[in-house]
Amino acid sequence: MTDASHWNVRLTELAAQSEVPGAVLGIWADGAETLASSGVLSTATGVETTADSVFQVGSITKLWTVTMIMQLVEERRLSLDTTISDVLPGTRIGTADIGGRITVRHLLTHTSGLDGDLFTDTGRGDDCVRRYVDELAAAASVFAPGSAYSYCNSGFVLAGRVIEALDGRPWEESLRDRLIGPLGLTSTMTLPEEAILRRAATGHDHGEPVHIWGLPRSIGPAGTITASPHDLLAFSRLHLDGGITADGKSLLGPESVAAMQRRQAVIPLFTETDAAIGLGWRLARWAGRLVIGHDGGTIGQTAFLRIVPDARIAVCLLTNSYQGHALYQSLLPEVFGSLGIPMPPGPVPMAADGLGYDAAGHAGHVGYADHAGHVGYAGYAGRYERTARRYDVSVADGCLRATAMTTGSLATLTGPQPDEVMLLPADDTGRNFVCRSRDAEPWTPVSFGELGDGTRYLFASGRIAPRVN
Repeated sequence: MTDASHWNVRLTELAAQSEVPGAVLGIWADGAETLASSGVLSTATGVETTADSVFQVGSITKLWTVTMIMQLVEERRLSLDTTISDVLPGTRIGTADIGGRITVRHLLTHTSGLDGDLFTDTGRGDDCVRRYVDELAAAASVFAPGSAYSYCNSGFVLAGRVIEALDGRPWEESLRDRLIGPLGLTSTMTLPEEAILRRAATGHDHGEPVHIWGLPRSIGPAGTITASPHDLLAFSRLHLDGGITADGKSLLGPESVAAMQRRQAVIPLFTETDAAIGLGWRLARWAGRLVIGHDGGTIGQTAFLRIVPDARIAVCLLTNSYQGHALYQSLLPEVFGSLGIPMPPGPVPMAADGLGYDAAGHAGHVGYADHAGHVGYAGYAGRYERTARRYDVSVADGCLRATAMTTGSLATLTGPQPDEVMLLPADDTGRNFVCRSRDAEPWTPVSFGELGDGTRYLFASGRIAPRVN
């Protein structure tokens, strides 16, 4: 069903249940676009959300950066296996200076090993991306390049710097000339002074407006695009149509489009079938069908993009709330279900001693260790830490608890956001868990593993946090 009035109603109803002040939904199916909107752009101003409102799409920006990298590859100015030292000579990457071992492919697949959630603000000048990359000389590495997957924002800023170096201009200018202009987009931008000329959303946390509007300009290639749902669907259609725009211009070859959607590395995510990373795109299987997509999160805004290439369907959901994931979990199964594509359910705790969990997971502490035999939970206790996030894991009453804290430059933007949760087993492996902070939130997966050198780690939010004690 692609009736806009129906989705306006459902979006409004489910957004209210999820405590999302404002949201827009975009659907491309059967060769037609359907847009819906709900709520307000800011609870402080009460300005109504409309279908042409613009929201921050966060890390969906990375797909635009990869598209430009692939254009440079087609222009034979770059190879996916070019090292950073080759394309950015003299740039030091990491304390061990591993630029000669990190390739462009590693950056686009989050396999560089850089501990890369640095949100350093290097100013508003056109040199801000270069200055950010200069600071990566002090960045830590979690694993050897190519040996594992861990989501890395810094790697995409570095990819943006590669574009700058080859094009001889700021990343944003390349974005405008290579994609925004040729696609005919009028509601896609990267700077707040551009967004304020449109109906722009403000981020919220539990209904209260946040006090910082967006990410620093230096993070641009990793996450600063703001767009309307129409514009995001137009970009998505480029990747459904073999790199051809709606008016027939070729911006990317079909081979490059296909390469971006091809598996490059496994994502160790137990909640999705065949979870993998392509070149930028995240890949999964829904009832055997390839689904590509990406999520985005900024300061109080969350965004979601899912595409089913063989069905020529694209769906985006943009929200002005940290609680947007709950809306995603309730709304998108309805959307895709109406299009004949079953969407897998989100993760939930497994039953303990034959009992189900209540909404808060309160049964999770009842005899689970004895039931499943995982009395070795004490082996998971300790501190796990990566750039921007610290986890203190402990065992109490036979179950795992974790206290998470935002740290570093990200904490200056969002605050420390301390969060204490119980880790409930998601299966009988003894290493896969789910948690949540509030009953109304969807369950979040957390798992434990070991790197090749034996270092234990906690895997959450797509990132490896090694144990440090």
